Amino acid sequence: MNEYPEQGRPWQQPDGQAPGWDLPPQQHIGGQLEPYGNPTGGYLPADPGGHPAPEPTLLTIGDIAVTQTSVITPAGRFPIKGSVWTLSDMSRTEQSTPTWAIIVAILIFWWTCLLGLLILLVKETKTTGHVQVTVQADGRYHATQLPVSSPVLVRQINQQVNYARSLAA
Repeated sequence: MNEYPEQGRPWQQPDGQAPGWDLPPQQHIGGQLEPYGNPTGGYLPADPGGHPAPEPTLLTIGDIAVTQTSVITPAGRFPIKGSVWTLSDMSRTEQSTPTWAIIVAILIFWWTCLLGLLILLVKETKTTGHVQVTVQADGRYHATQLPVSSPVLVRQINQQVNYARSLAA
């Protein structure tokens, strides 16, 4: 057997089988639902050990979720009591005269000098950057960066971190 495909048939498999997946499994069409093992209503419970239902998520900050008693991060879950929350605002807000205002001021300046100069007072505010939120407790540390496009978002994230701090106290 040659390890290279035959000339003109590059899709041929070395063992002679057709490429691709097998046929799909036989589908069950119609009829009554068949629940898993015990009568559970047609679904398999996530935790069959009889543990209480999970707590609802009170807030999420990026990829950090906070419940009444714990913090859930991609690195794991730990209690919220005694956790330390830090917020670093790395955004900046700049004001500048927009391009359209400069063009209109130049065009109007020829007819009315004062009105052309007043249009140059128009300012455009632009916020760029991100806010970094870190949480640490029980020897674990997690940081997340959230992009921001306005000062309102920075204040909203700051309020969420303050709420998480109040839960941690």
